[in-house]
Amino acid sequence: MKAASAVALSGLMSVVPSRAAAAGSTKLLFVHGRGQQGLNPETLKSEWLATLNRGTTTFGQSVPTDIDVAFPFYGDILDKYTQQFGIPLTSDVQARGTPLDDEFLVFQAEFAEAVRQRAGITDAQVDAEYGPDPAPRGPLNWKWVQAILRAIDKNGSGMNQKTLETFTRDVFLYTTRAGVRDEIDQIVAGKLTEQPTVVVSHSLGTVVAYSVLRTDRRSLRVPLFVTVGSPLAVRAVRDQFRPLRSPSSVDAWYNAFDTRDVVALYPLDADNFPVRPGIENNSSVRNHTENRHGIVGYLDNPDVAKRILNA
Repeated sequence: MKAASAVALSGLMSVVPSRAAAAGSTKLLFVHGRGQQGLNPETLKSEWLATLNRGTTTFGQSVPTDIDVAFPFYGDILDKYTQQFGIPLTSDVQARGTPLDDEFLVFQAEFAEAVRQRAGITDAQVDAEYGPDPAPRGPLNWKWVQAILRAIDKNGSGMNQKTLETFTRDVFLYTTRAGVRDEIDQIVAGKLTEQPTVVVSHSLGTVVAYSVLRTDRRSLRVPLFVTVGSPLAVRAVRDQFRPLRSPSSVDAWYNAFDTRDVVALYPLDADNFPVRPGIENNSSVRNHTENRHGIVGYLDNPDVAKRILNA
């Protein structure tokens, strides 16, 4: 991606797809995370671009004004499925649920336990939330899962219990329900062409982008695949993509995360996400958003912005 000299933010929005494509220059594709339902895709795309440009201006450059930018939007589709399946959040469960509820509870328990261990939250801190309940601890004991989530909320780095519950629910639906994954993947794949494309993804969007890139049979060219705030290395998520492999269309994979971001505590390294060629990990990001996970706290990071711009 050829960088331009620093320009006013207003110039950023002068995107001319046909010109960029005709010139054979690199395209930019953003893949958003969860919780975007009801929002305007064009507004979101502009916000992502403006945030990225804040990062690039720290080293005296800017995103080219004529770059072809795609922003596939699946927020409303995901919301449709969360309502359709009606899986209750753990904090709302009062009794044993349906088999689907139990399947989700097992997934959420594994995800939460991985976060707990990586975040250094002790058994004693979980026990303090669980209390004297004599029921055995385990993934199908919703009170025990609640206790883990509360302990993460109270002793973690900013992501509250409700947000973590909705995050794991949405990741569960996407990774375990083929119909959900297929429809969302089609939306993202529909914005990919054989034009060289830098793919920048966030949160659940990193899971979606990985799914699309590893299964697409076209001759795609992705000089750089960027994942930020990614949960892909959490075993509950990772195991949905066995066997693991790096997408053949990807030349380089760059993963950035804040070590305080509870969704992305595990790096995509040889221990947690063994693929060849290996993934470049950047754990130095200090995400300035309240929960350490927001996209603006990643895209305006100078190192992340420079990696994207230099692709």
